[in-house]
Amino acid sequence: MLVLTRKSQESVVVGGGGGFEGLLKVTVLEITGGKVRLGFDADGDIPVNRQEIWERINAGGQAGSPTNGSAGAVT
Repeated sequence: MLVLTRKSQESVVVGGGGGFEGLLKVTVLEITGGKVRLGFDADGDIPVNRQEIWERINAGGQAGSPTNGSAGAVT
């Protein structure tokens, strides 16, 4: 596991170069008390889901259609 420290409005970019075709940008939007709000900007073909939804999808359960970076909201 890679652990990074980011301040509010700072980002981490995954992929998008060096042989990786997809791009995922994660930005710390807000830090309040014990909560962190993250923003995800992903290529339209990269699904972005909360872990519990991802596990349900991969277990064959019905979780609705996965939300990708082009829709603006994470399921």
